[in-house]
Formats: sequence, C-alpha cells, structure tokens
Amino acid sequence: MTTPTPGTPSGQIFGRGSWPEVRRIGDILRAETVGGALLLGAAVVALVWANSPWRDVYTGLGEFRLGPAALHLDLTLGQWAADGLLAVFFFVAGLELKREFVAGDLRSPRRAVLPVAAALGGMTVPALIYVALNAGAGGAALRGWAIPTATDIAFALAVLGVISTHLPAALRTFLLTLAVVDDLLAIVIIALFYTSSLHPVPLLLALLPLALFGLLVQRRVRSWWLLLPLAAVTWALVHASGVHATVAGVLLAFTVPVLRRAEGPGPGLAEHFEHRFRPLSASVAVPVFAFFAAGVSVGGLSGFVAGLGDSVALGVAVGLVAGKTVGVLGATWLVQRFTRAQLAEGLSWWDVFGLALLGGIGFTVSLLIGELAFGVGAERTEHTKIGVLVGSLVSALLATVVLRIRNRHYENLQAVEERDADADGVPDVYQARRPES
Repeated sequence: MTTPTPGTPSGQIFGRGSWPEVRRIGDILRAETVGGALLLGAAVVALVWANSPWRDVYTGLGEFRLGPAALHLDLTLGQWAADGLLAVFFFVAGLELKREFVAGDLRSPRRAVLPVAAALGGMTVPALIYVALNAGAGGAALRGWAIPTATDIAFALAVLGVISTHLPAALRTFLLTLAVVDDLLAIVIIALFYTSSLHPVPLLLALLPLALFGLLVQRRVRSWWLLLPLAAVTWALVHASGVHATVAGVLLAFTVPVLRRAEGPGPGLAEHFEHRFRPLSASVAVPVFAFFAAGVSVGGLSGFVAGLGDSVALGVAVGLVAGKTVGVLGATWLVQRFTRAQLAEGLSWWDVFGLALLGGIGFTVSLLIGELAFGVGAERTEHTKIGVLVGSLVSALLATVVLRIRNRHYENLQAVEERDADADGVPDVYQARRPES
C-alpha cells in the first residue's frame, strides 16, 4: 500500500507538500522576487534608453565586442549576456529541477504529473496559436513558433510581490515547478530546433571537461579553482560546436549530486551550489540580459502599432496571453478529470486561472528564442520584443485582477495556518502522521 506525502490527502491536487520543502521553496521565491524587481527595472531602463535621443549609445554598447578572437569568443556584450550569463541561469534551473525530482516533493510521480502536464500544455497551445496566426506569413515567420512557450518565473514573482497577494504555498510551489520544467523544455527546444550549424568535434571534446567536472562533484569537491575552469572550457566548446552555449549550463547542473553523503553534515552539493549561484543568476545574469535584449525602438505610437500588427508580434502576444492560460488551465483540468482528484480544500478553479495567467508572463527565454529565430537586430526580432512585452504586460494585469479579487480568501487561509502553528513554528497541517502501511 502506498503512503501519501505527509499533510497531502490522497486524491487532491495543489495539496500541501512537506514542511522542509515549503520552507525551501519560500526561500527560493524570496530570492527570485528580488531578482524579478531588478529584471523589471533593467527592462524599463532599456526601453526608455532605446527610445531616447541617446538610442545610438545604447545600440553601440550592446554591439561592443570583447573577448579573444583566436578562440572565436570575440562576442558583443549582448552576445555575452545571452550566451554567457544565461548559462548561469540555466545552471541554476537545472540544479533546481534535478533536486525537485530526486529529493523534493516531486520525486513522487503522483505529485510530479501535475506541473509536468501543465508545463507541456502551457508550451503546446501557445505554439499552436502562433503557428495558426503565421501560417500564411511564410516559412521564415514560422521559425518563431517557440517564442511564446516560455514562462519567466522572476517576472511572475515580481508581479506577485507588487500586488502583495498572499498566494498559498502550494500554488507558489506549483508555479515555480512549472516554470523550472518549462525552462528545461525550452533548453531542449533551443538545442534541437535553433542550432543552425553543428560542429561535432568541439561537441565531443566538450564531453571531456564535462566528465571531469562530474567526477569531481560526485566526489563532493567544492573548490572553485578546479570546477570553474572546467565549467568554462565546457561552455566554450559547446559554444564552438554551434549548439547554444546555455545548454552547457544544464548539462553541468545534471552532473551535480543532490543527496549528501550519510556521514556528511549540511546540505547536499546541488543545494549548496544553488544557494551560491541563485543570487548571481537572479540579481545579475537575468537583469543584465534583459537590459540588452529588451531595448526595442518602437518609433512612436504609429511604429508601435505597426510592429504589433505584424503576425509575428501578434502570434507571440496572443500565444502568451490566451495560449498559456488555455494550456495550463486545460492540462490541469485534464489531470483532475482523469485522476478523479479534487482541488485542495479552500482552493477553486479561479486560483488556477490566476496562476495560468501568470504563466503568460514570458520574458527572458522568450526574448532569447526570438533572437535565435530571427537574428539579433532583425526587424522581426524587434517585432518579437513588442509581442513579448505586450503579452507579458497584459498577462500580468489580468493575473493581478484575478488574484487581488481572491486575496482576502488567501489571507484567511494563511491566518489559519499561522494560528495552528506550534511553538516550533511548524503549522500542524504539515505535521500529519503517515498512515501505517
């Protein structure tokens, strides 16, 4: 007889996880919320600067080249942000995903099926909408089919922080896990569909430093002066192979062990690295990338309207707003329908609707895929940026309305948990005993 997770009654979706996981997720969300605020600030500065009389300075800064030409790493600052800094972002996402499925609440297939299905639905429907709206625009436009499939967790959490909603921990955990799975699927899409030319020799050579990195971390080596050069060489070789260099971040993350040795104190190595690199990812890597990627010169109101009228921008915007909402909400309903599970006590489908709208906030990875699909500085890339900005903003506004309406209800749920907390600070609902097998 299987035993359900403590505090999670059988036959429920969005039930409470274990208390250690809830606390850990809370710490992650606080870090991502700060990063989201910096991300928003960087995007606003880029937009204002790109539409000011000093727009040429902004463009020149992004096109400034830096790096050794002999190693084919004389990249622009914009390329360093997209290829280099985002590798850190995907390294952290890979660590989080591996930890969730190895040691987190999602090691249970029963709990993992919901966010995985929601992520798949939230990527499939936006892509179909984009393709439908661009079917008559030619093959070049269809290259952007994956742009509206991504969810930006930092941006979404920044919205939650601004509207001060008391969203229950189970829903926040679901949103974070959905976004992490979303990121992994996005990196698979980038590797498979946006690799223009593949050079096998550097890719095979990259396996050597990657294997050595994996061997050291499996032996619990934490010395940065050993690991960082191996990671850098792996990244450089993957970059030289033609595969997008951010793939290296995920590959490196998957080699890091999650579980600590029985005799060793403290967190596992994956959690240790995540704690070290998440501030760098959320507060530096993503905001800097957003600064270089979000600056689109719209050319006044007429230029903005003309750009949004392009089928590419329209497909991205509608895909993010309608596609993400229908995909996430529909997949969640299907899981509930076929498993005959019920929503956890105190939650309703309006809450799932609000989360699905938040999933339509695509930014970081959407902008990255837009550049890969159409090229840096291309007209359709600029239209893509308009679609991403409009779709994300509309999704954020609609999610704000729905979640603010439900906020008083969330406050009441939170008050019950805090009232039931013992002297140890752990709410009673997380201390339910496991039934005997």
